[in-house]
Amino acid sequence: MKFSNRTAVVCAVAMALTMAGGTAAAQGKADDGLALGRKMLAEDNPGDLWVERGQRLFTERRGPKNASLEKCDLGMGPGVVKGAFAQLPRYFTDTDRVQDLESRLLTCMVELQGFKREEIVRNRFGTLDRDSDMEALVSYIGAASNGLRMNVRLTHAKEREMYKAGEYAFYRRSGPLDFACVTCHGESGKRIRLQELPNMTKAEEMREVIATGWPAYRGTHSTVRTMQHRLYDCFWQMRQPDLGFASDLSVALTTYLNHSANGGEIKLPGVRR
Repeated sequence: MKFSNRTAVVCAVAMALTMAGGTAAAQGKADDGLALGRKMLAEDNPGDLWVERGQRLFTERRGPKNASLEKCDLGMGPGVVKGAFAQLPRYFTDTDRVQDLESRLLTCMVELQGFKREEIVRNRFGTLDRDSDMEALVSYIGAASNGLRMNVRLTHAKEREMYKAGEYAFYRRSGPLDFACVTCHGESGKRIRLQELPNMTKAEEMREVIATGWPAYRGTHSTVRTMQHRLYDCFWQMRQPDLGFASDLSVALTTYLNHSANGGEIKLPGVRR
């Protein structure tokens, strides 16, 4: 099946959402319909297509150096993907930085394959007419840890610094709306229109969001989105300046969130509205 042909995927999503809406109307509860729609998508997750493409991209020789990513060390050894997602972000000695999955892949694609950083960042998020290699690779590597549990460690001093910075950013109110992450994600039972807002100050909800959340197939976007995109979108919704891809702030927030989700069983890619 050619990944570039999304017609069947879009039709399946539309059908699931339509049936979900009909169920909600019949039962009078939007939650019931939304849950049914998500269940239908999860049973035949369109995100699996991104996983398959990501696996091919990982082993395919590409870029100016005509190299694969099989020598990319994601923290478990060169080329090892199983278990990597569960322990990221983490400190890497070769870069002397704490990196999440996307920033580490960015390093490998530049150093091993010779791609230009600017080109990767420009195409970091897919559109209806252009697929993102980054989103496919993240889907493949995330799914390789399915069945394992989140286990982000803070053994290095820079990992602890990143965690503290992420915690600070999560609670810090700023911008024209005086919002913080916790403004929307600090209480249970909140929602924006049809979107439930998980309480990310509770460990059980945090584990659900992180371990089964991102990367996730988003029906409204007809593509897979990653944690970097989710954070970017949140900053936009808060009317904050654009969050730089693989920036220290994005990695700090991911460090705080992923560590707070320790113990959650990984089931990726997720399915979201």
